[in-house]
Amino acid sequence: MSKKVVLLGAGFSSLSASCYLAKAGYDVTILEKNDAVGGRARQLKRDGFTFDMGPSFYWMPDVFERFFSDFGANVSDYYHLIRLSPSYSVCFGEQDFLTMDADFSDVKQTFDKIEPGSGRQLEKFLSKAESNYNIAVKDLVYQPGESVFEVVNLETIKRLGAFTKSISKQVSQYVKNDKLRKILEFPVLFLGAKPSSTPSFYNFMNYADFKLGTWHPQGGMFVVADAMRRLAESLGVKIRVNTPVNELVIENNQVKKVMAGDEEFTPDIVLSGADYHHTEQLLPKASRQYSEKYWDDKTFAPSALLFYVGFDKKIEYLAHHSLFFDVDFNKHASAIYDEPSYPDKPLFYASFPSMSDETVAPQGQEAGIFLIPLAPGLHDSPAIRERYFDIILNRIEETTKQNLRTHVLFKESFSVSDFVATYNSYKGNAYGLANTLLQTHVLRPKLRSRKVKNLFFTGQLTVPGPGVPPSLISGKIVSDLIIKHHAP
Repeated sequence: MSKKVVLLGAGFSSLSASCYLAKAGYDVTILEKNDAVGGRARQLKRDGFTFDMGPSFYWMPDVFERFFSDFGANVSDYYHLIRLSPSYSVCFGEQDFLTMDADFSDVKQTFDKIEPGSGRQLEKFLSKAESNYNIAVKDLVYQPGESVFEVVNLETIKRLGAFTKSISKQVSQYVKNDKLRKILEFPVLFLGAKPSSTPSFYNFMNYADFKLGTWHPQGGMFVVADAMRRLAESLGVKIRVNTPVNELVIENNQVKKVMAGDEEFTPDIVLSGADYHHTEQLLPKASRQYSEKYWDDKTFAPSALLFYVGFDKKIEYLAHHSLFFDVDFNKHASAIYDEPSYPDKPLFYASFPSMSDETVAPQGQEAGIFLIPLAPGLHDSPAIRERYFDIILNRIEETTKQNLRTHVLFKESFSVSDFVATYNSYKGNAYGLANTLLQTHVLRPKLRSRKVKNLFFTGQLTVPGPGVPPSLISGKIVSDLIIKHHAP
């Protein structure tokens, strides 16, 4: 008989792992707490509008293609991709916007207009970024993080300086203009840490930005999760939604039972794609690898305050993806990482997917998603949410000179307490563990439990790190590890 694998959670990493394990011959069952797959990539539907509740940027399309190709399929077999042009827009003040086009030659011209010669400097910068991308995304990130020697080779030794120098310091060597620096530092925010704390090796995110492009799956990011669900089920994976797990029963240092309400499952192997800290709380204390102090000392990626808003008109002057960097970045970053608090003047991100995708809003109307990065662990309340919604609308109205407030049909919000309640997220973090130098590779929580022989982990709190493409990769890595130690 095939060995039985029970997975906790149906996010991207779990769906990825389930496909690889089913293909390898395991009997795979996913237990999902919520009513749909996708983890944070759930959908909100209301009055003809469709919102991505979590991830909205589709970067690194090669990682998605590589995943589907492992099963003899193509992305296009499951969903339709649109390359966005402009990729995104950045607001620096009142009617002061920089638009990043999909065409790289246009991007260089934009840079040169602001700082003569910076287009050529951008080419040099991206040449290094591409080299790092080829090393990282095609090799290093597919390592399980069990030994430092997985990532020590001639190419990485030659790049030792890239692990000790920050992305901010490297960027300053190529461009001097503050706006251009912010644009080059922006992509590493997806890794969950300040640019001044992120190793410059991660400039490969800039290559993903400017060369591989920004894409949109028609229907939103949830269609990617749903495509992976369909693939998993075609391989024989069984998915149980509305099935929260409340205990992992240990005997002889192995998980013998997975308890989900009144039901019990008897697996040979357990793989958790749920929050790592939460999963360990399901174990007896003696079976946990990491103490509360361990988690408390870690640098977590931000939480977020999100709004999902239906507008009764089309929005002008903004792009599908719009970044508002019109206030002091360092002050907001300090409120996240140094002295956790609500920022007085927040940076924020706005997404209007209906500008590119007519399926997500009624004709002539606009779906708006707004995100303010916050320190994890903050108290949130309806009054706080209302205050920040007013701040966002005021800033957009001031910078674009258009009225929005009277055109709001409805709004819904999601913040720190919701991340805890909905995803069991540690301190309500939205993106996992930040990719700082001391939280990279072997220094991240392990894929394989040291204390429970048949327990494994996957997702954004372990290797390779936060983000949707890394989650797909994490699922593949942990599957290889399970096959190695528990052959089907």
